[in-house]
Amino acid sequence: MNSAARIEAFLEMMSAERGAAENTLSSYRRDLEDASMAISGGLAGAAAADIRAYLDDIAARGFAATSQARKLSAIRQFFKFLYAEGLRGDDPTGTLDSPRKGRPLPKTMSEAETGRLIDRAAAEAGEAGDGDRPARLRLHALVEVLYATGLRVSELVGLPVTVALRDDRFFMVRGKGDKERMVPLSAKARAAMRAWLAARAERPALAASPFLFPAASDTGHLSRQVFARDLKGLAARAGIASAKISPHVLRHAFASHLLQNGADLRAVQQLLGHADISTTQIYTHVLEERLVRLVNDHHPLAD
Repeated sequence: MNSAARIEAFLEMMSAERGAAENTLSSYRRDLEDASMAISGGLAGAAAADIRAYLDDIAARGFAATSQARKLSAIRQFFKFLYAEGLRGDDPTGTLDSPRKGRPLPKTMSEAETGRLIDRAAAEAGEAGDGDRPARLRLHALVEVLYATGLRVSELVGLPVTVALRDDRFFMVRGKGDKERMVPLSAKARAAMRAWLAARAERPALAASPFLFPAASDTGHLSRQVFARDLKGLAARAGIASAKISPHVLRHAFASHLLQNGADLRAVQQLLGHADISTTQIYTHVLEERLVRLVNDHHPLAD
């Protein structure tokens, strides 16, 4: 069976009947010709085992799961065409699984970087009073509370003012699925909130709001976008690449740093408000690093 001729016929069909763009046709050609050269006897006559071996080979060569999936998709389309045209009596790709795309590890920050960011926010909040001081106090409170609690950014900006007025070590937050969970507040976070409350009370338009971080917006509270922008500016002033940080990155830092310092995965799951432990398992790499360190530091034969 002449694979090159079959590939040309497939590409002609994709162009004439499906109106495939030139870039799409070029991508199909590259993927199919690569597979055909790698499989003994060519692609058109390949069995399922041949295609599976080819996929194993490109995985071993370091192709990303997305590239493997794209190549398999092109091969599937090719064999559907051969089967529909009566050029093959079977489709060898029917029993093949698509490569699983691994969940990317979350971006995070080191404890030193996080400390530098928070120290910068505290220093700016403590600078002599001027028109910008309330904004600096607000940003300091936001950063301290986010790192102390690991809240989602939507939960953080929508916090009720009663959280700060009660000044407790813990408070309840309503998260996804309308589920409540208890989160802790550090002494530093509580102090930052008190300072912000004092500045907020001096502005009548803010003082009457039910939100801890009020704003003239549709929601009545600070928007996620404004906080994200202010956080990036703070990072730049602290000597941290602004592209590296977002509110979500600080939430990940909260979780990673807890695990690095001995916290239990299920406890972190509860603090983050994950309904399923599998969501929290993106942090297992942190646990693995901790276990390696533990063995290296304490196993009698580790030296």
